Order: sequence, then C-alpha cells, then structure tokens
Amino acid sequence: MSRRVVVTGVGLLSSVGNGTEQTWEAVKAGRSGIGRITAFDPAAYSCQIAGEVKNFDPTQFIEKREIKKMGRFIQFAIAASDYALQSAQLKVAPEFAERTGVYIGSGIGGFEVIEREFKILLERGPSRISPFFIPATIINLASGYVSIRAGAKGPNSATATACTSSAHAIGDSFKIIQRSDADVMICGGAEAAITQMGIGGFAAMRALSQRNNEPEKASRPWDKMRDGFVVGEGAGIIVLEELEFAKGRGAPILAEIVGYGMSADAFHITSPAENGDGAFRVMRSALKDANLAPEQIDYINAHGTSTEMGDKIETTAVKRAFGEHAYKVAVSSTKSMTGHLLGGAGGLEAGLTVLAMRDQIAPPTINYEVPDPECDLDYVPNVARPMRIDCTLSNSFGFGGTNGCLVFKRYAG
Repeated sequence: MSRRVVVTGVGLLSSVGNGTEQTWEAVKAGRSGIGRITAFDPAAYSCQIAGEVKNFDPTQFIEKREIKKMGRFIQFAIAASDYALQSAQLKVAPEFAERTGVYIGSGIGGFEVIEREFKILLERGPSRISPFFIPATIINLASGYVSIRAGAKGPNSATATACTSSAHAIGDSFKIIQRSDADVMICGGAEAAITQMGIGGFAAMRALSQRNNEPEKASRPWDKMRDGFVVGEGAGIIVLEELEFAKGRGAPILAEIVGYGMSADAFHITSPAENGDGAFRVMRSALKDANLAPEQIDYINAHGTSTEMGDKIETTAVKRAFGEHAYKVAVSSTKSMTGHLLGGAGGLEAGLTVLAMRDQIAPPTINYEVPDPECDLDYVPNVARPMRIDCTLSNSFGFGGTNGCLVFKRYAG
C-alpha cells in the first residue's frame, strides 16, 4: 500500500497579497490585483497592465548583501517558502534533513536579470557582466537557495514546463514521498516575468488583454467579452509530508493530496486541440490515481486564463471528463484576480484550493458579466460561495501541450 501524503503548510505571494492569509482574504473578497505596470514604462506596449506583487521588501526574508545574487523569482520563492514553513510549523532538523526535499518550478526564471545584463554587455562590454548573472537566472536556483536556507538535504529538483511547472513540481513531490524517497517536500513554483521582454513577447503573440483603461476588469475567464490573459507574478509553495511523519510531529494537516495526472496534447506548441483531449485525459488520469469517481469532485480550480480559445476548450474537457456532473461541480478561476503566474500558477492555485477546503468556501471568478454560451458551467460568478468541499481538482496547462492535474481531499484521519 502506497504511503499517504498530506499538506501541512501553504505559502502564497501574489498581486493581491504579501502572504498566505492576505492573499486568501483578497481572493475570497473577489479583489483584483491587476493594475498599470510600474516595473517599466509600458506606454509603447499594446498591453500596459499586469498583476504585480506590491510593496515587496526582500530584506524581510533575505540578507541585503545576498539579494543582488538572486533574480526576483528566487526572492519570491524564498518568501513563499518561509510562509509555507511557518504555516507548517516546521523547522528542518538534522535528524530528518536527508528525508526533506525541495522541488520548485518556474516557466521563465530570471528574465529581468537577463535583460539587465544583456544591456550591460551591449553598452559596457563582456567584462562588466555580473559574476552572479548565471546563478541569478537559472530556474533550479530557487530550489537550491531554499534547500540551503532550510537545511533540506533530500531530493532537490526543478521543473520548467511552462504554465504547468509548479503543478508538476507538486505532483512529482507527492510521488517522491509516496514511494518513500522522502518524508517532507517543500514544493511549488515562482515567476517574475513582468519585464519588457516578457510583456512584449506575449503581446507579440496577441495573447494579452488590452483592456488598459480598466485593468481590474481585464482578466475575465469565460466572459464573452474576454480579450486575453493578464500576466501575474509571485509564488505558491506548499509543504507535503508523509502522513505518519506529520502526525508524529503534531503538524497541522490542511488536506490530503491523493492524485496526480500528466498528459501531452501532442497537437500544437501553443494551442490545445478543440476537443480538449489533453485536458480531458489529464483529469481522468488524476482521478484514476486518486481512486475517485468524477461525481465525488466538488470544486475545480481551473486553468481559466481568460483567452477565448483556452476557456472554451477547458470547458469542453470538463464536460467530457465529468459528464452530467460537470454542471454540478463548482469551477472557478482565481486568475481573474491574481493574473496568470505562468510557471508559478499551479503552486498559487494549489495553495488556494487547499485553503478553499480548509474554510469550505469556493473562491469566485470575478468579472463574469456577459456569459459565453459556449462556456456554460457553474463558474462561481463574482462572489465566493460557502459550500461543502470534500474533493477538489487543480488544473494547469502549458505551452508545448504539457498538462498537470492535482487532486486534493479533505483530511478525515
């Protein structure tokens, strides 16, 4: 019999809150974190809005002399990991350090450092490139820094699977504990892609909303008037532990993770198949892994990015996977408030899903004003809903056709 794995800590950092409970309170209230970009002058860009983390002070978490060695995404990962470890009431002790691992994903990594150092190269020459350039940008350094700070000597890895990165990091960590290669995993993802190239690149693909005059209304999943997604930044880290280990140290148990699915669309680098085949298969795979019937799922935290094609296809996939129960399950997109954290999205949304079960409240999809007849499920429009939530899914889909689905269950002993 495989080992049971529970969630004991949640650490969140987002455009709506610096910290777990601040983020969760804003999401329950349906508050948008989207505004005009301040990281650079966006006047020349077709999209001038994003979900920036506000008033973030890295010196609250990191020694000042160390900050210059880290990209912003690493700083976010460290902050969210600190929040998660505090939530879990966990300090890694020498006796279980080798059984504690870290697995943190990012889709893009240190984009702002790459831009800055390339400008230095062009203007001042190669001798002026920072010696910290490479370790400040590469994706696995988020895991590396967190493991060093925590003293976690077990499995250490990273994922770079686009917008599925942190869902894969959490799912892989679940399996690492389940097969007894670790007892504790600090896992999730972080992203900081609100940069000139980040926004410019997605805008060039015509993927971003141009609702610049109403930024708080720009992310509107499943609404007929949606016109693209909004880039967000931040991090979502959760602490997973083997059940008996968690009980043995008296850890707070927030939920149980019971299923994980992966799939590939094998269709197109940016567009999923119209029948939602990859999303359908990843949800069914996760349910099979969890040994749950579709009818047992109460809530889905959807990928729901606010793109015309993506929202329709995810709706189609949910209908295929759940049949008639699709119309009975609550489905919401918290990206409507936080923006899309790209590689960090799955971590943030897994954390929010766990908190939804903890408090028995389904978070809303805000800005749902004009229903799209092709998107006709229960999207928990505009207002959070108190309801019984025993079993949940969290969906993540990424460029390259890579999909991940996590299944969480209320812990019942």
